[in-house]
Amino acid sequence: MTERPISLVTGSAGAIGNAIAEGLARSGHRVIVVCRQAAQAERVAREIAERTGNPDLVAEAADLGRRSEIRALAARLPPHLDVLVNNAATAPRRRELTAEGIEVQLATNILGYFWMIRELEARLVSSAPSRVVNVASYWAGGLDLDDLGFERRAYDNDSAYRQSKQADRMLSAACAARLAPSGVSVNACHPGDVASKLSRSLGFGGHETAEDAAETPLWLALEDAGMQASGRYFEHMRETPCRFCADRDAVEALYRACERF
Repeated sequence: MTERPISLVTGSAGAIGNAIAEGLARSGHRVIVVCRQAAQAERVAREIAERTGNPDLVAEAADLGRRSEIRALAARLPPHLDVLVNNAATAPRRRELTAEGIEVQLATNILGYFWMIRELEARLVSSAPSRVVNVASYWAGGLDLDDLGFERRAYDNDSAYRQSKQADRMLSAACAARLAPSGVSVNACHPGDVASKLSRSLGFGGHETAEDAAETPLWLALEDAGMQASGRYFEHMRETPCRFCADRDAVEALYRACERF
């Protein structure tokens, strides 16, 4: 019997992450759902299993803004991984620091993606062809490589969020270039506009369902297009030119900055 493909989705308790995890479960994947709290992860896994009839859901807890917890998570995971979906994000209204002393949006929305890829790289390479889907956004811009943690700038959660989504696109390009020879694709996408805890924190509403928003991430995670392209940015299941990724010097500078953390 062929083993199920294995996927991991961060931020699975959120509206979009939950819909992505459910879509992967419906496709027959074994899905590792990662949430901040263990009880939350167990509830999400149980509910998705009940809705889909796929019992192969694994609950994991980790704070994606802390590298120590990502390392501990990686140590618990199976040796095989077909799909990594980086989706976890936060946007606190006030500037906050993690226990490791890093501004929270920088730690979770940017470094969390970077650390997950780095910690799971060996699994992805040994499981190739495999893929990484980074949930980014069209709402992106304002990256300041000299002030990633808003130490000099006045903190604004919208500005910090836009910076983080620009960074997620750029890191996708940087990681894609490094992993391409190993058969691992890395792409970024805008999911959709959904009313959620995150959108409310940013002062937005939402006009799409979570299932609509999950469509492009799932397309990249499951369909041939997600392996045929790498280092690209997509909206509505179409590749969209990304001016941020086109700036190769800035892309490399951001990657190096993340390495320093």
